[in-house]
Amino acid sequence: MTQLPDLPVCCPELVQHWPLPHALPGAVLVSGRFDPLKLVDGDFQRGAVQMPASIQRSVAKRQAEFLAGRLCAREAMRQLDGRLHVPAVGEDRAPVWPADVCGSITHSTGWAAAVVANKRQWRGLGLDTENLLSHDRASRLAGEILTAAELADMAAGPQDQIALRVTLTFSIKEALFKALYPIVQKRFYFEDAQLLEWSADGSARLRLLIDLSSEWHAGKELDGQFSVLGDHLLSLVAVEG
Repeated sequence: MTQLPDLPVCCPELVQHWPLPHALPGAVLVSGRFDPLKLVDGDFQRGAVQMPASIQRSVAKRQAEFLAGRLCAREAMRQLDGRLHVPAVGEDRAPVWPADVCGSITHSTGWAAAVVANKRQWRGLGLDTENLLSHDRASRLAGEILTAAELADMAAGPQDQIALRVTLTFSIKEALFKALYPIVQKRFYFEDAQLLEWSADGSARLRLLIDLSSEWHAGKELDGQFSVLGDHLLSLVAVEG
């Protein structure tokens, strides 16, 4: 297998693992912790990752997030099929993967991850991580993130689950967008999907509320999954090939 360049000090270790409850055959997930305070000039060059112009103009935190995410993506690709591919940034700001691969990149405070798979097995992958909201912040943001039906479910459910419910709804809808956008090439928003159900074992189910294509129409349902990893939540939506 091809040898990778040295990792920068700001992102010293990458781990291939599966921190979600349900394995995806053929999919590879790589994550790594990063510290923006340890980012130094030359880290992109040292890691052999090209820095886009938009990232050059960004603050150190955004640069470190981007670098860590791309390092995870390249390692995931290497583990998948041996290719050293760093996804470029497309015109729609989404990562550009090889034509036969689908993938997704995500990051939260100090942690980044990427998942990839061959399109023969999975047509779309959406990975998203979010810092867990506090109860007060989740209560304030619920009206912006949840549909009327989701708000009713929240009101009827345990009050001590509000923070988890709102964080999960936000995260898994982001994952849904990442999984479907490359397929339908159409943007959609929080109000365009509903989290129907979720359980403590990390299973979730979503329903589209709008027509995105003849295949992906209002009423179409998809499974998702999630894990709580310390102070952040990780969500994944996968579309079978």
